[in-house]
Amino acid sequence: MGLGEVIRQQRVSIPLTLQELARMGKVSPSHLGRIERGERYPSARILRKIAKPLGFEEDELFTLAGYLSSPQTGCASEASTNYNNGRLDPYVAKVLAQEPLDVQYAVIGILTMLKNIAKNIDK
Repeated sequence: MGLGEVIRQQRVSIPLTLQELARMGKVSPSHLGRIERGERYPSARILRKIAKPLGFEEDELFTLAGYLSSPQTGCASEASTNYNNGRLDPYVAKVLAQEPLDVQYAVIGILTMLKNIAKNIDK
């Protein structure tokens, strides 16, 4: 699963239209559409603008984008992921580190969506 697909799934699950997300993040809807379709890769500036409206912490979205991957292990940075009181469970991080980056991105995206669903249920 690519980053654009994760962004689209998160946007739809909130739910937000592409135009609403664009307005909230102050970015072009056509540019966001190209990102979601995988035609463009978002810059850190764009990720920073859309993270909060999508319910992500900036570092979560940066991790999904690969900006915060550890070059030594290829693992998404534990310290930058906000699960279980600010940390990814050490066992999960260890297992995840053994997977290819695309699998890591997909798992982190799924965990983020589940976290947001849980937040909405608690409300």
